[in-house]
Amino acid sequence: MTPDQLEILITYRIGQSYETLKEAEILFEQSAFRGAVNRAYYAMFYAVLALLATRQMGTSKHAGVLSLFDREFIKTGIFSRDLSKSLRLAFDRRQTYDYGEFVAMDETKSQETLNDANTFVATIETHLRSLGYCNKIFS
Repeated sequence: MTPDQLEILITYRIGQSYETLKEAEILFEQSAFRGAVNRAYYAMFYAVLALLATRQMGTSKHAGVLSLFDREFIKTGIFSRDLSKSLRLAFDRRQTYDYGEFVAMDETKSQETLNDANTFVATIETHLRSLGYCNKIFS
């Protein structure tokens, strides 16, 4: 992948993250809490894909993305463990509320996940900018 192609991919993924965050906020405002959690998690997922692209890494499996994020960016001290915890919590909630039977999502957990996603995406974007990526303004 050329440097220009990499920049395009990273910019696309961060843009996708912010668009998905907007979807999560709209769903939350409409009391569609399960959908808000789903979109909040995916906003975080797309941000990690942008981050992994800087290392020419990626996978289509969610567990693989979480594992690579931890190995490459948490264990190395680039990001705090709290960032990993918020990503994993969002993943677990999405799994529970998308696939669980008779599981009701509540407003508080949905709001917490949305807040975490906003922090997560902004943190990833800031890091990518420090590396010289994401010259377009999203937030």
